[in-house]
Amino acid sequence: MSHHPLRIISAIVGVLVLLLAVTPLLIRANQWRPFIEEKTSKALGRQVTLGNLSLSWSRRSLMADTLTVADDPHFSNAPFLSAKSVSVGVRLLPLILSRSLEVTDITIDSPHVTLIRNSAGRWNYSSLGSSFMTAENVALRKLAWKNGQVTVGSSNSTKSSVYDHVDVAASDVSATSACPVIATADLDGGGHVRIEGNIGPLNQADASLTPLDARIIVNGLNLAARGFLNPSVGLGGWLDFDATIASRNDERDIKGTAQISKALLVAGGSPSARPVVVDFNTTYNRRKNSGVLGPSTLRIGNATARLHGTYDASRGDYSVVSIKVAGERMPVGDLQSFLPGIGIHLPRGTNLAGGTLSADLVVSGPTNNLVTTGHVGLYGAKLAGFNLGAQVKAISGFSALETGNDLSIQQLTTNLRVAQNGLRFDTFNAVMPGVGYLIGAGTIDARNNLDFKMIATVTAPLHGGMGAAVGTAGVIGDVVGAFTGGGRRSTVSGSQRIPFLVKGTTSDPRFIADTSGMVIPMLKSQLGNLQVPGFPGKQGRSSNPLGSLGDLFMKERR
Repeated sequence: MSHHPLRIISAIVGVLVLLLAVTPLLIRANQWRPFIEEKTSKALGRQVTLGNLSLSWSRRSLMADTLTVADDPHFSNAPFLSAKSVSVGVRLLPLILSRSLEVTDITIDSPHVTLIRNSAGRWNYSSLGSSFMTAENVALRKLAWKNGQVTVGSSNSTKSSVYDHVDVAASDVSATSACPVIATADLDGGGHVRIEGNIGPLNQADASLTPLDARIIVNGLNLAARGFLNPSVGLGGWLDFDATIASRNDERDIKGTAQISKALLVAGGSPSARPVVVDFNTTYNRRKNSGVLGPSTLRIGNATARLHGTYDASRGDYSVVSIKVAGERMPVGDLQSFLPGIGIHLPRGTNLAGGTLSADLVVSGPTNNLVTTGHVGLYGAKLAGFNLGAQVKAISGFSALETGNDLSIQQLTTNLRVAQNGLRFDTFNAVMPGVGYLIGAGTIDARNNLDFKMIATVTAPLHGGMGAAVGTAGVIGDVVGAFTGGGRRSTVSGSQRIPFLVKGTTSDPRFIADTSGMVIPMLKSQLGNLQVPGFPGKQGRSSNPLGSLGDLFMKERR
């Protein structure tokens, strides 16, 4: 009698083991395939096709060998999604007892998804879920895909981006409410992205407009590999990005910080040693595929500039931007390490000491071919280790000029154009104590070659404060004489006007005498309206500012 309960328990266990063994045989899993395909096709509004189904007791799921989801026929006849396998979690008791299919979770293994945007800005996944209004509302405990790949392109371009090792996990999934989601992926060309937040409820009119409130973190995005910079001319840089996205109707408010390291923005330059950091906020309209950059801040060390503007992603492969950049009294020492990134290398053995820089610029064009134009000014700086006096004496024989080994720059202003193939400086003018006044124009090309045409009006040092003032007047009087055609010369002792060329490279400049006499005629048309810093002339006296300025100094010399 003592063994009777044990026999009963053993019998029950045996029956259970037998049931577990024969259940996959009793339940023909493939009988559910038409049902599952029908329901999912109806919900997604796309044809869904499953491979051979089998029942996994240990995973409590139906396993399909393959999965394909058709694309929107307006975009492609190829599959929108194809996967190596899919696991559909089910409740086994209802399945066994009543042949009722209750899905709890779905896991897709190694899917490949193709996302396409047409010329009107509509995506091929926009129509996904459009049939949910007539289908039963399905809620899942978990929806995931593992080790996926996503290809993103447009219908009017052969270019595409590929994201690898895409993992997505969403819980408490419902078409009618938001659900938490985590997604990670390796970026095309290098880098990694992570998105964590809430998505939903589904926008049934356009799935691409479904709300997303999340944090997005990008590490090590290769700007050249992604096409934002032109790698064929050696440009490059790495982007790190940390921002929050908040959905509001058809718009998304995005705020965060972007950092560009080792930026090389102009051919002939070298990667910058100091990163550019942008604290930004922008509003992006998903229907128009365009946005507004609100008041933002750009920082290079302690140098700070203000940003605002617009961008439009609806025109092609790259967004077209128009961004205004304005900075005042930015410390030159912090900017110096960024200069190589825009193709400016200081002469060997020199460095910028002290001073500030102000800029009023516009950055415009497609993001893969940006052009920056505007006005910059350098004030109270010193180029330590550079003896301009020796260079000028070598080409002019003006032995009275002594500037020492450091070049003091009281004021230097120019109109600037920065493009991927080089820099252009127009209306370049500078006041340099110990030298005089320089005007000119020139370029730095993609190989870092200099081509400047300059005029230096120099004067021998005079004694006393009044002598210095009169000397400066004489310097500018000579400049006036050069461009007004009057041939007026300063009466200040030792004054001399020297036209010259600057060749070589920025790291090894060469000063060459203008033996051909071409500098003044070439600069006359460009600098005819030059306003000399610190000496604005009298308004209304003449249509030629230099002529008015000349009249002013002629009076001062009497």
